[in-house]
Amino acid sequence: MCRVVDLRQAVLAKNDTAAQTLRAGLTARGTAVVNLLSSPGSGKTALLECELLLAKERGVPVAALTADLATENDAVRLARSGVPVKQVLTDGLCHLEAHMLGRHLEGWLPGDTRLLFVENVGNLVCPASYDLGESLRVVLASVTEGEDKPLKYPTAFGLAQLVVVTKTDIAAAVEFDEAAFRANVQRVNPGVEVVLTSARTGDGVGVLLERALAVGAGATPHTPVMAREPQPVHGHGHGEMHDHDHGDGQDHGHVHLDAPDPEGTPRPVAQTR
Repeated sequence: MCRVVDLRQAVLAKNDTAAQTLRAGLTARGTAVVNLLSSPGSGKTALLECELLLAKERGVPVAALTADLATENDAVRLARSGVPVKQVLTDGLCHLEAHMLGRHLEGWLPGDTRLLFVENVGNLVCPASYDLGESLRVVLASVTEGEDKPLKYPTAFGLAQLVVVTKTDIAAAVEFDEAAFRANVQRVNPGVEVVLTSARTGDGVGVLLERALAVGAGATPHTPVMAREPQPVHGHGHGEMHDHDHGDGQDHGHVHLDAPDPEGTPRPVAQTR
């Protein structure tokens, strides 16, 4: 008898297990992870640079890991803040996975880090399905992207615990309809907070840092109503599914820290301690 195996579900289940382990270890050492998702060109790096500078000014121990398919441009830019920054090149993969993040944190992340900002690959499809062990999941959208963005990408916006609008200094010029955008966000994720920001003028800068610190201190973030639905894994362009096993027999979703209950079930959204 042949048994059909849903490889997509197996890949996500493997990632969730690694994410649970990573989250437990980082929480035990007092580090909260903020997973930043957006389309390319949303202004994610510009806003993050402002938040890192503010954290540095306030004496908050933070670090940033940024992922791209190629170039180290974002890491060079973020490093100007003076906080620890690391670039991860995904070699064509359209998203980060928990074991990848854990592997890159080993031996690099300072022990006193309170917040780790992870700038995910610019993509609102693939990254939405992968838990990175984050304490707070943030989706960003610029005013230039259109008010219907949440409806076009319901999984990304539906699982967000905070939605950030960027480039509001040009909202009038592009005729951005804030009310329509907010209404569309609420359609896919009722009750989620929407924050307006402009890295150029400084409006709204610091709110992301404040929300992240609150979650890191034990505050409960918004819980999306939407449960995770099976998502196809994209990024290879040839119709095959890969679980990105490095073939060394090791679980890379950890930072040599305590693991959670192995009987724990995969979570649909980020949890806090």
